[in-house]
Amino acid sequence: MHHFGYDHDVDSYAADHAIAAHNHRMISSVTHAMLNIFGDYGGHRRTSAQEAFIPPQRQEFQFDESTSLSSLSAHEISVLTQQLKEEEANKRPLISAALDISILRAEYEHGNQAIREKIGWLQSQGWHGMRRTRGDGDCFYRSLAYAYVERLVHAQDIGLAVATARSILERTLPLLQLAGFEKMVSTTHPQYEDFYETFTELIDSVAKPNEHNKTLDEEALLTFFQTPELSNSVVVFLRLVTSAQIRADPDSFEPFLFNPETFDPLDIRTFCESQVEATGKEADHPQITALTRALSINVHVAYLDGSAGNGGAVDFVKFEPVEDAEDDGAKPVTLLFRPGHYDILEYNADGTTTTPPKRA
Repeated sequence: MHHFGYDHDVDSYAADHAIAAHNHRMISSVTHAMLNIFGDYGGHRRTSAQEAFIPPQRQEFQFDESTSLSSLSAHEISVLTQQLKEEEANKRPLISAALDISILRAEYEHGNQAIREKIGWLQSQGWHGMRRTRGDGDCFYRSLAYAYVERLVHAQDIGLAVATARSILERTLPLLQLAGFEKMVSTTHPQYEDFYETFTELIDSVAKPNEHNKTLDEEALLTFFQTPELSNSVVVFLRLVTSAQIRADPDSFEPFLFNPETFDPLDIRTFCESQVEATGKEADHPQITALTRALSINVHVAYLDGSAGNGGAVDFVKFEPVEDAEDDGAKPVTLLFRPGHYDILEYNADGTTTTPPKRA
């Protein structure tokens, strides 16, 4: 089984507090943000929504220019490194506007030439754009969510694509309940209703006009995913769905569940609580397999690493739970993986599609 690796380590505190964090106080910020971006689409009208999953605060140390690295313990150096990574990541938007992939290639001008060669190969295959995702450990889930909705926006039959997506999402509800997640607020288990409604209202807006007779477009979609309360709500929902899928099929997943730091095997519950439900934990092969199965979506991951050979060709790792997918609503989305991080690979630099070009 191929393993992709992780871009953002979160200390083991996340496992102990995952359920408590999911039961964070109810607030109305998500509803307000939805109305500010989209207006009233006449969908579900909530009176309140749960704030996006916020993990407990990690311990931080105070450092300044006079601090000597030699005076720090190994743990303090690790914390300092993590703080610097987080500060740098937070400077980026959660999802960027579409960029020409040549920008990424230019960043390796004096770096790894194998990566430059592979980016050139992608361009030769018709891939000219990308969207960058913040490297906060949630990049896989956020990238997939954006690309999932974006392909609906550009579907040939939008009504059919949205109806299909809605039907699939509705089928995740019994799965979530079977996994022990609560529909409403619970003091013992994560709840999912508000996260689910945030995501389904977004999908509904692709086909259902608001009071201004406008449906969801690229600008509104990008604004949604750049709004933390909304973007993080979708991330949490997808994490819960991923966890539920793994829990529902232990025989398929348990042989491949490991601690990414120690490589010790983990049981289903421990893995799901510490590596899936906890935010800031990056996805590897089991999580990607589980989520693509739950959403009935094919995902291709372009693996952009520094290995040489094969004429610069990029290896695409394909997760294809849907066979013979022909309509636009079921075509694969494509993510770009560099060791430790996921972005969205776009066919056009203007962000008009994430599906590959048709070959003769």
